[in-house]
Amino acid sequence: MKIIVIGLGYVGLSNALILSHRHEVLGLDIDINKIQRLNDGQSPLEEKDLTDELKNNTSIKFDTYDKHLLTNVDFVIVATPTNYDPEKNYFDTSSVELVIADAISQSKESVIVIKSTVPVGFTKSLNIKYNANRIIFSPEFLREGKALYDNYYPSRIIVSDNNPKALVFLNILKEAVKKIGVESRLMSSDEAESVKLFSNCYLAMRVAYFNELDSYAISHDLDTQKIIEAVCLDPRIGNGYNNPSFGYGGYCLPKDTKQLLANYKDIPQSLVSGIVDANSNRKDVIANEVIKKQPNCVGIYRLVMKEGSDNIRESSIQGVMKRIKAKGIKVIVYEPYIKDAYFFNSEVVKDIDVFKSKSDLIITNRNCETLHDVKDKVFTRDCFGKDS
Repeated sequence: MKIIVIGLGYVGLSNALILSHRHEVLGLDIDINKIQRLNDGQSPLEEKDLTDELKNNTSIKFDTYDKHLLTNVDFVIVATPTNYDPEKNYFDTSSVELVIADAISQSKESVIVIKSTVPVGFTKSLNIKYNANRIIFSPEFLREGKALYDNYYPSRIIVSDNNPKALVFLNILKEAVKKIGVESRLMSSDEAESVKLFSNCYLAMRVAYFNELDSYAISHDLDTQKIIEAVCLDPRIGNGYNNPSFGYGGYCLPKDTKQLLANYKDIPQSLVSGIVDANSNRKDVIANEVIKKQPNCVGIYRLVMKEGSDNIRESSIQGVMKRIKAKGIKVIVYEPYIKDAYFFNSEVVKDIDVFKSKSDLIITNRNCETLHDVKDKVFTRDCFGKDS
């Protein structure tokens, strides 16, 4: 098969790499610097597995986006970003729509696979708009920093069935993965889009639930870890996503929960809005605990969401940081991925030892060995030393 993947973030790049072992794959992106790095065998994303795969993969090709490259292609996979637009209260799907318009105009036969997260009903609306039956949706369930691994060993493969070639694409994915007996489902595009949003909303709910448990424990001077460990002994509850944090963040959970809430516009609900509100409230709780300690200078240790990731977008610690600064407390930041001298008017300290000495209190979403020598200064709600 000849396959083009458009948008080389975590989703697009990891998909392109696993498919290139059996098929002719061309990865496209509008970022010229990203394409140059990829052609040099370097990953533009902070993930060791992606870096190693690129060093050993000589079959895949990369180029800057040009719609004229979309001719004579079997599958066009769209993995461009869909950020949540708070003003419209909806996903901004403009990049996806632009690419699909180009693919429709350039190729009369190619099947277009949407990997970007979109609102429920989006894929169906485009098939109606273009009088087509070749736009399908296939959601991703990837962790930041583990994108390639999660593509090779997926929890499930979901493909919408608008086109008979959907089954062909599903089998292409099943052949590309390393997991034996991976569960797969064909369903309508509306159902597949719902699976993506409800999956991420459930994970956000787990995060919010254990964070609210921790907030209660803080207010009553209880041992959070003991409570969580005992609660999670129930196999129906289990140990996943039970480590307290400053809130959920990153590429997916904040925007997907808000998008799902928008899809409930005419449907009575309270749980989904409660999850969104709980994430904001949690940052209030954390900030208030920090403010109570009356520090002169608070150090923010790392803005990234997860270990092994370079993503700081929507990271929960930023919400805490803004609340602390609103009270007039000085804040400094240690984040190696930020090259500027200031981040939102707060000094970015490049030297970790200087950062430690300047900070009266250091807040970190997750414990790490780097801060063990100043553990008396550290404020965190991390109980288990893991991301989730």
